[in-house]
Amino acid sequence: MTNSDRTRAPGSAWVVPGWSAPTRVRAVVTTRQGPGSSLPPFDRCNLGLRSGDDPEVVTANRASVAAALALPSAPCWLQQVHGCEVAVIGTAPVSGEPVADAAVTREPGRSLAILTADCLPVLFCDLAGEAVAAAHAGWRGLAAGVLEQTVAAMGAPPARVVAWLGPCIGAPSYEVGEDVREAFLARDADCSGCFAPTRPGHWLCDLAGLARRTLQATGVGRIDGGGFDTFTDARFYSYRRDGARSGRFASLIWLDEA
Repeated sequence: MTNSDRTRAPGSAWVVPGWSAPTRVRAVVTTRQGPGSSLPPFDRCNLGLRSGDDPEVVTANRASVAAALALPSAPCWLQQVHGCEVAVIGTAPVSGEPVADAAVTREPGRSLAILTADCLPVLFCDLAGEAVAAAHAGWRGLAAGVLEQTVAAMGAPPARVVAWLGPCIGAPSYEVGEDVREAFLARDADCSGCFAPTRPGHWLCDLAGLARRTLQATGVGRIDGGGFDTFTDARFYSYRRDGARSGRFASLIWLDEA
């Protein structure tokens, strides 16, 4: 598959990536229009247990999404901390939510999930259709190396890895301070094009562009997706737009049986 209008279809409860993935690789991004019963300001398909929403409602929302998508297993949810730890998910049951910002599996039927509300979700697969991964790339995790660590944990040559950049806050909506810019310039002196000056000491930051540069430097063979802005697109939750009581949407990926 290649990029298609399915990634931005209006009125849909889901975003289906259009990317160069083998047919047994399945992926979908939820929106707030999906099944769920969260009340305002979370209405309605909030999947974040740590967002301030009623935990019982969120748990029910997660079950509704799993049923609606006919997921092969309950997703492996993570306790995301803006770091670069990668959880490797095998056949053993997962107890609780691993403290990690990425997950990798080679097991068919194991669903991986990343929660975001402006940060960048990145989905991965290898061209052989033997491994999938999902990463949470806020600016801190991105600067700390979460994408590089995820690719390394997949166990496939980077040139054989495909990545898809999911919905995140767009550059026109994302103003950051000098500390953020300096953190990226320290690791990539040529990334200044991903920052546009605004008021003194502040910059508009192209988070997806920084991720693309990182993946290219890592040797990832193809990078699809991008072009979203969670701040301006009402289908998605946005912490910058909605404040501390913003919900979370999920980016999900799994392998079908061969």
